[in-house]
Amino acid sequence: MAERIKIAEGKHEIYREGDTLIKVFDIGFPKAEVLNEALSNARVEELGLNVPKILAVSVIEDGRWAITKEYVEGENLETVMLREPERVQELMEKMVDLQMEMHSKRCALLGSLQEKMSRQISELDEISEITRYELLTQLNSMPRHVKLCHGDFCPANIIVDHDGGLHLVDWVHASRGNASADAARTYLLLMLKNPEWASMYMDLFCEKSHTEKNYVQNWLPLVAAAQLTKKRPEEMELLKRWVDVVHYE
Repeated sequence: MAERIKIAEGKHEIYREGDTLIKVFDIGFPKAEVLNEALSNARVEELGLNVPKILAVSVIEDGRWAITKEYVEGENLETVMLREPERVQELMEKMVDLQMEMHSKRCALLGSLQEKMSRQISELDEISEITRYELLTQLNSMPRHVKLCHGDFCPANIIVDHDGGLHLVDWVHASRGNASADAARTYLLLMLKNPEWASMYMDLFCEKSHTEKNYVQNWLPLVAAAQLTKKRPEEMELLKRWVDVVHYE
């Protein structure tokens, strides 16, 4: 039997065991959320993308839930981009191409992105009633699409294998919805870490997808409000600025 090696620790523990990766959830983590994460990943597996397959959902000796999936040998795209800044443009283009390939897929059994965002904004206590109403009104006016959306598409969730292939991981937030909403979230995640990358990403996404930049930008207050529900102190200042309902030229 292969040795089990811990490779990451934070909210949950991540282990490698041979050709498998095991994600062990904290004690008390809701069973429904574990099963939903595995189910979302399993549904996406059928669409032809490079997605590590779910192999098992189990309860380990101490009562914690665990998901076992294929292990992809490599490193995440963010690490590569930081180590090789001269390749950022090239790698960002590959990332956008991967996102557009994903958006070309349909997965009718996934939940609606706009319905999820509506619930998040409705429950957000960091904003006023007036702002909540304005955000929900804007959300309801946005076109409803059924494209496959990752919900957390960023360099840290893309594994680069030894042959340069890209594998998309962490499908816990997968949904069906508007590709520009998914792109706005990617832009926001990049802004929180590297504004230069965010600007490059926005330009590339809009150019390659033939999307008007202001259409993606109109989603920013909405995805910022949804991100606020995570209550991460280091993100609060930027997100609250974006939450102000702004009509871009």
